[in-house]
Amino acid sequence: MNLPLPLPLAAATRSALFEAVTALGDEAVALLAGCRGDTPIPGAEWTVAEAAAHLAMANELMAALAAGEERPYGDGTPGSLAAANAASLAERPERDPAVLAGEIARWAREFTAAAGPHSGSEPVLTPLGPMDLDTLGSYLLTHMLGHLYDIAVALGRPHPIDRHRVGLTMPFVRTAMPWVLDARASAGHNACYRLRVRGLDGFAVTFTDGAAVVSQEPPRRPDCTILIEPVTFLLIALGRCSATGALARGKVFAWGRRPWLAPAFPALFAAP
Repeated sequence: MNLPLPLPLAAATRSALFEAVTALGDEAVALLAGCRGDTPIPGAEWTVAEAAAHLAMANELMAALAAGEERPYGDGTPGSLAAANAASLAERPERDPAVLAGEIARWAREFTAAAGPHSGSEPVLTPLGPMDLDTLGSYLLTHMLGHLYDIAVALGRPHPIDRHRVGLTMPFVRTAMPWVLDARASAGHNACYRLRVRGLDGFAVTFTDGAAVVSQEPPRRPDCTILIEPVTFLLIALGRCSATGALARGKVFAWGRRPWLAPAFPALFAAP
């Protein structure tokens, strides 16, 4: 498996990432205020309270990793992560949304406090594999955005995803793509894709016999160029909406020698 080499974040970008993590933790408190914890998450097995408990646990885990602790959590495969999630929820009986929201915010702040004094290029071992500390911060932000989006949809409240925050998730999304390939769907696949996220940096994903390499620029003429609106990009990457529906709504455009590849591109990956 070929992995992209992470690039250190500029100081201003790192500061913006930490500010976004802290702000999102605080927004979780407002989002969960006065809600019913037994409200089901649409399309999922969890309730709002269970999703909040998972977020509190995950934020605590990532704060510990940023502090230099070793915390084994599955082996990076979707099945093992699901099992680890189920086990952690069973061990965490608290289901009061207000209490859990406070924990989410607390551990978001603890992460930035732990990570801040260290180099962003410092290596850490995460539930999805090795990455640098700044990419772990991007991972934390991405994880929070995904689950708080689910909670917001369940409660009928505004979700927290915007273009600026999507930009801060890109280091993690790019790093994780080769790790979350669906081996069956991508087997034997050969194609070069150029992804252009409107208003943000783009990148390329090249498949050779089912193996994916992520790069800043495509190594050859792309077979399919995909232009996508930022929020839609993250929601598709997290499995929260379909590419076909986004194409129909004009949120995604595709062109090139093989533009018909665009709708099936997300299915080459299995979001954990």
